[in-house]
Amino acid sequence: MRILGIIPSRYNSSRFPGKPLANILGKSMIQRVYDQSQKCNLLNKVVVATDDERISFHVKSFGGNVMMTSKNHKSGTDRCGEVIRKLEEYYDIVVNIQGDEPFINPNQITQLLKMFENTNIQIASLARKIDNYETYSNINIVKVFFDEKNIVKGFERESKLNEEDFENYNTYKHIGIYAFRTNILNEIIDLNPTENEKKLNLEQLRWIENKYSIHIGITEIDSLSVDKIEDIEKISEFHLKND
Repeated sequence: MRILGIIPSRYNSSRFPGKPLANILGKSMIQRVYDQSQKCNLLNKVVVATDDERISFHVKSFGGNVMMTSKNHKSGTDRCGEVIRKLEEYYDIVVNIQGDEPFINPNQITQLLKMFENTNIQIASLARKIDNYETYSNINIVKVFFDEKNIVKGFERESKLNEEDFENYNTYKHIGIYAFRTNILNEIIDLNPTENEKKLNLEQLRWIENKYSIHIGITEIDSLSVDKIEDIEKISEFHLKND
């Protein structure tokens, strides 16, 4: 199988403009994501998909692959779709790698891709067991629910369990990396957004509401993202402590 890793990267984040170019321990965020992704030897190619010339210039400066894409995309997956339709070479699997996780573990990408040894899988993603109520009750942490075959049944942001009930249930944090068979990616980017998707700002709801299946792999590795500028110090300290 030929596998392409795409890192969607836009400049105008509402909470942190210029986030991809932010310095994290001597390298830009986007370079750190790119370098970590390159460590996964199952990826045949990694490319940054951006809508901003500053990001494009920077990626080229460190020798990375980059493609300019539309400023009008509503999601990273839509941006990935533009890339796959523009590229001349064919890939069987496409991985949408989050551009705000500077220390993404390449083993997570490998785990995700090995799931496609099951030929029935259309879309794959990861989840990690939530081990404390503070994480569970955080509205910014997306929770995922799946059946005994690890097929997603739903996602939510709200915490529906109280602290006492939480101890009696297994709950899972969604790790926001996705891999798609290319034909499936080409189909889902043509779907119209759903009301639930717009309400919760979760594009994956569009897929399951249109009867596409998402299989979940369980990982022990946590994934830390940068949402606002204050997160850089926290994530840098965590990396230095655990590297």
